Amino acid sequence: MKKIVYLSLFVCTLNLSAQTNNSPNSSSFKFDDKGFNFSFDNGAYEFGINGFIQPNISVEKTKGIESINKFNVQRSFFIVSGKAVKEKVSFLVQTDFSTADPLLDAWIAYHPYKNITITGGQKQTFVNNREMTYREDKLQFTDRSLLSKTLSKTGREFGLFIETKFKLTNTFAIAPMLAVTSGDGRNSFGASSTDTDLGGVKIGGRLDIFPLGYFTEGNDVFSADLAHEKTLKFVIGGAVSKNTGVSNAIGEGHGDFLLYGANGKNNLPDYSKVNIDFLLKYKGFSLLGEYANATASGLDLVFVDANATQILVPQEISEYLVLGNSYNFQAGYVTKKGVSFDVRYETAKPEFELNPNSILTDFNSYTLGLTKYFKNNNLKLQASFTNIDYAKAENTTLGQLLFQIGF
Repeated sequence: MKKIVYLSLFVCTLNLSAQTNNSPNSSSFKFDDKGFNFSFDNGAYEFGINGFIQPNISVEKTKGIESINKFNVQRSFFIVSGKAVKEKVSFLVQTDFSTADPLLDAWIAYHPYKNITITGGQKQTFVNNREMTYREDKLQFTDRSLLSKTLSKTGREFGLFIETKFKLTNTFAIAPMLAVTSGDGRNSFGASSTDTDLGGVKIGGRLDIFPLGYFTEGNDVFSADLAHEKTLKFVIGGAVSKNTGVSNAIGEGHGDFLLYGANGKNNLPDYSKVNIDFLLKYKGFSLLGEYANATASGLDLVFVDANATQILVPQEISEYLVLGNSYNFQAGYVTKKGVSFDVRYETAKPEFELNPNSILTDFNSYTLGLTKYFKNNNLKLQASFTNIDYAKAENTTLGQLLFQIGF
């Protein structure tokens, strides 16, 4: 049924666009690097269909273990979006059909003023590190950093999001943001009515400061400098969040573990994150730096069994939650011919280093990347080589080759 509706809309729009635009309610259709775009009533209403696919080849080798070779589609996104200009409303539905649970984003937003957006639904949150605020097709390397993948999953959450931007002078600007979410990641209420949300809500916010003005429009959704900023631009940001009552290692799920109070009822810990980051760009060069810290609280008289016979030893919480510090630094240069040379260095320190079962492990890692942008970011070929040096495990090397085509 949905396919029939989309096809009918497509045919109808083509027919309207073939007519003269002298009508006060003219409509149009175009296909460009932003996908299929439909416009009605002289641009008062817009509807778009786009997406991308990422075929990927990877080879992973750990000493003493047989290498793991993969050839698959790493991501396959299909996106439907639209907006009503007069009503100041927009929406987006985004799916990834390379996963078993494809729904990533489904939200509707209200724009009361040009610099204020209020969004309700499931979307990519801004309270994580900066790289996690970029969509998967906008990455500087073939995959996200270890910092991003260790402290986040998809970065999507269900709740209410408020985003603002204010220019205080001709160049100096700030962007305060606030989010109140379920604290259980995406699809937080489970597959059925009996699989309910656990714990309380998650409250978080981000403040970005632009001392020299905003990045070029469209260049703010990448860490690489594809627009070749003519003057130095940079942003300094910080994000904090507190997730009340978590039962997932990073607070993007629920029911993965349960802890109890003396009365045998659930007594879930609170999970807090602090992120500090900066990004600068100038004439093709970019530098991104990120720091993340994750801690737990609410651990008084917590037991690992409902009978309250085994009390949780303080360092044991690191076996349930990702706790500690992580750093990520990545730099790159994009030539005017669309060739990008990139390098990344990362390190992590668990909060309880003496606990061998800590989820977060002590590691150092570097990545070398090479990208060719054929059609801006829509058509590109990326290669990367990563070495991960674990303090308490064998080193791992990973080579990847990724091709991306967007529509």
